[in-house]
Amino acid sequence: MKRHHLTLAMLLALSAAGTVGCTRTTEQEQTTATVEAENLSQLFENYFEERLKLFPLEATAIADKRYNDQLPNDLTVEHEQQVRELYQKYLTQINNIDREALGTQEQISYDIFKYEMQMALKGLDQPSELLPLNQFWSLPITMAQLGSGSGNQPFNTPEDYSDFLGRIKGFTVWGDTAIANMRRGMAAGIILPRTLTQKVLPQLQAMVVDDPSKTIFWAPVENLPESFSAAEKDSIRQAYTQAIREEVIPTYKRLYDFMQQEYLPKSRSTTGISGIAGGEDYYRYLVRYWTTTDMTPDEIFEIGEQEVTRIRSEMEKVKEQVGFKGTLKEFFQYVNDNPKFTPFKTPEEVLAAYKQIEQRMQPQLNQLFGITPKSEFEVRQTEAFRAASASAEYNPPAPDGSRPGIFYVPILDASKYNAVGMESLFLHEAIPGHHYQISLQQEQEGLPKFRQYAWYGAFGEGWALYSESLGKELGLYTDPYQYFGRLSDEMHRAIRLVVDVGMHAKGWTREQAIQYSLDNELTSEEAATAEIERYMAIPGQALSYKIGELKMKALRQRAEEELGDKFSISAFHDEILKGGVMPLAVLEKKIEAWIERQKES
Repeated sequence: MKRHHLTLAMLLALSAAGTVGCTRTTEQEQTTATVEAENLSQLFENYFEERLKLFPLEATAIADKRYNDQLPNDLTVEHEQQVRELYQKYLTQINNIDREALGTQEQISYDIFKYEMQMALKGLDQPSELLPLNQFWSLPITMAQLGSGSGNQPFNTPEDYSDFLGRIKGFTVWGDTAIANMRRGMAAGIILPRTLTQKVLPQLQAMVVDDPSKTIFWAPVENLPESFSAAEKDSIRQAYTQAIREEVIPTYKRLYDFMQQEYLPKSRSTTGISGIAGGEDYYRYLVRYWTTTDMTPDEIFEIGEQEVTRIRSEMEKVKEQVGFKGTLKEFFQYVNDNPKFTPFKTPEEVLAAYKQIEQRMQPQLNQLFGITPKSEFEVRQTEAFRAASASAEYNPPAPDGSRPGIFYVPILDASKYNAVGMESLFLHEAIPGHHYQISLQQEQEGLPKFRQYAWYGAFGEGWALYSESLGKELGLYTDPYQYFGRLSDEMHRAIRLVVDVGMHAKGWTREQAIQYSLDNELTSEEAATAEIERYMAIPGQALSYKIGELKMKALRQRAEEELGDKFSISAFHDEILKGGVMPLAVLEKKIEAWIERQKES
C-alpha cells in the first residue's frame, strides 16, 4: 500500500473539501426544508379542496360557487364517517412531515393544522348530531337566510336560481334525518331543555304558510334580475312555487309537528348540558374547543367572578363621576329608561351615528395600526325578517371583492334605540374589531386557505373584545356614558364566564343565571333571558370572548414590560393580526418570538 505524505497543498485541498462538505450539508438542509414546505403547502391545498366538497356551505360563504347546489346530509353516519376519514388522513399526513425542517411561518401553520385535526376528531365523538336544532344555530335558520337572497347564496343568474333548488331538495332529506336523530336522542337521554324547544317552535311555525309567495324563500323570485328573459322568469316562478309548496313548507311543517307533539313533552327540565347523558365530558370538550386552552370550568368560573368584581368597581366610579345618587342597579335602570339616551327618530339617524363614530376615530387608527384592510365596509340595518331575533353582527366581505364587510344593526324601533354603548359596539363588530381582523386574514398573501378562512372564537372574539378596550386611545369614550357602555359590554362578557360554567357544570338553573345577569349588568329581563338561553343552546361559546381578550391584554403587557422604549403599539397589533386566527397557545408562542426579535433589532 502506497504511503501518502500530506503536503501543504493536500492539507489545503482537504480543508477545502471539508468546507464543501459543510456547504453540501447546508444545501441538503435547505433542500429538505424546501421539500417539506412544498409537501406541507400541497397537503393544505388538498385538504381545503376535499373539505369544501363535504362542507359546501363553507364554499358558498367564500364566494366559491362550485357546490352552490349541494347540501349534504351532515347528520348521517355516512357523512360523519367521510369527515372522520378526512381528518384522520390529514392528521397522519402532517405527522409524516418534519416540523423542525420548516420555516417559522410554516411551523405556525403546522401547529394550527395539527391542533385543528385533533380537535375535529374529538368533536366527532360528541353527540351533536342528536341535537340538530336550537333557536340560535341550526340549518332551518340558515336555509331561511340563504333562501331570502340576503345571505351568502347568490341569486344573479338563472344557474344561481337552479342551484338553490338543489339545496332545497337536500334540506328535505336533512329534515327527515333530523327527526330520526332527535328520536334517537330522546331514547338516549340527549335532548333539549324544554325552554329551548319552546323557542324553536315559533321559528319553524313562521315558515308554515299556505301561499308560497308569503314565505321568505319567495324574496329572490320577487327580485328577479331585469336581465332575465320573460321565459326564464316564468320558469323560475313555476319551479320555486312548486319547490316551496311541495318541499320547503312541508319540511318545516314536519319539523314543527314533531317538535310540538313528540319532542316538547319529553324535553328535559334541567338547564345545563350536564343534564344529558355524558354531558359533563361533552362540556369539558366544548370548553377546550371554544377557549382553545386546557383551562378547567372551575378556573374559568373563578376568573369570571374576579372580573365581575373588578368591572363593578369601575362602574361605581362612573356613577359617582356623573353625580348619580342611587345604587348601581338603579343607575342601570336610569341609563336604560332616560329619554336622553334614545335621541333617534329614524333608522337612518342610528346608522349615521355609527358612521360618525368611524369618522371620529379615523385620525387615530394610523397610530395604532400599520396595516389596514383593502376590503370595503358598510353599516346596514338588519333585514326586517330577522331583526327581532338578531343581535348586531358583522358579515365578512367576499374575498373577490363582490361583497363588502357589513356591520348589521337591528333597529326594530329607532325611537327606542339606546345610544349608550354604541362606541364600544362599533369597535367590536366593525373597526378595528371583526372588520380589521377578518378582512386582513382573508387578504393576506401566502396564507394557506385553511388559515385564510379559519375561525377560532377565542382569537376572533377575543380580538374584538380587546378592540373595545382601545376606545380611549382612538379618541372615543370622552362621554362618561359611552365609557359606561364600554364597561357594560365588558361586564356582559365577564358574566358569561360565571353563568355558562354555572349552568353547564355547577347545576345553576336558567332563572339563577338570568338573575345574576340582571344584578350585574345594564340589561332588561327580556334581553338577559335571550342571552342565557343562547348560552344554554351553544354551551362554551360565550367563554371565548373574555378568555381571548385577557390573553391578548396579558401579551401586550408582557411586550410593553420587556421591550420598554422599543415597544410599538402598531407593530404589536400588526403582529397579532398577521396570520389570522389561531389557538391561543400558538399565538402566545408567536408573540414571544416577536418580542425576542424586537429586542435584537
